Amino acid sequence: MDNNLNSNDTIDLLELFYVLREKVLLILAVALLFACGAAGYTKYFMTPTYTSTSTILVLSKETTLTSLADLQLGSQLTKDYTVLINSRPVLEQVIENLGLDMNYKQLRASISVANPSDTRILTLSANLADPRLAKAVVDELAQVSSEYIGDKMEVTPPKVIEQGEISTVKSSPSMKKNVMMGFLAGAVLVCGILIVLELLNDSIQTEDDIEKYLGVPTLAVIPDRMLQTGKKSKKKKHKKSRKQGKV
Repeated sequence: MDNNLNSNDTIDLLELFYVLREKVLLILAVALLFACGAAGYTKYFMTPTYTSTSTILVLSKETTLTSLADLQLGSQLTKDYTVLINSRPVLEQVIENLGLDMNYKQLRASISVANPSDTRILTLSANLADPRLAKAVVDELAQVSSEYIGDKMEVTPPKVIEQGEISTVKSSPSMKKNVMMGFLAGAVLVCGILIVLELLNDSIQTEDDIEKYLGVPTLAVIPDRMLQTGKKSKKKKHKKSRKQGKV
């Protein structure tokens, strides 16, 4: 008895594959619908943002470019500088200088600081809805943070080696990415529903299901009378049409 239950509970992956293959048009239709919805939401409801980037060079107090110690010290200082650039005094000074309508937490969420590996370079980026404002923010942030670091750490202020540019290409959202995600989400959703419905469907539909679910061999099959009647009527109509064609 237990063996029959275990065999009945086994999931036939090949059967599920055939179920999904039969519904491939439905899967594609739902996936395309989700993709169109994602495209519409991205275009009409998501605010595009633009990124402007500035770079500064980290220097030790007495820098000799050939000194390995200075290079190692510069790499360690970039971590401290990153914390100071994101500090509240620096961000509040930037807000005050530019007259921004936001608090320092909102500004912190819109900027990022990165340090390329094995370099003494810090890249400051501002991601805002206005490309001109993004450039103004990142330039002011580089200048204010350089002066703040030099004053608080009593070191040579970092050098601003590249100012930001006014971006003409939005950095987010990505229409292509969102459409692909919507397409995949729709396909996965409808496939999941079809698989669940198939697993919950324990009705006997073919003679193979009798042996599979009940463990009883099929001795005979009674044909569907309605199905046979339909076939006969189709054959008669086909013969009649052929006769009329000959006449």
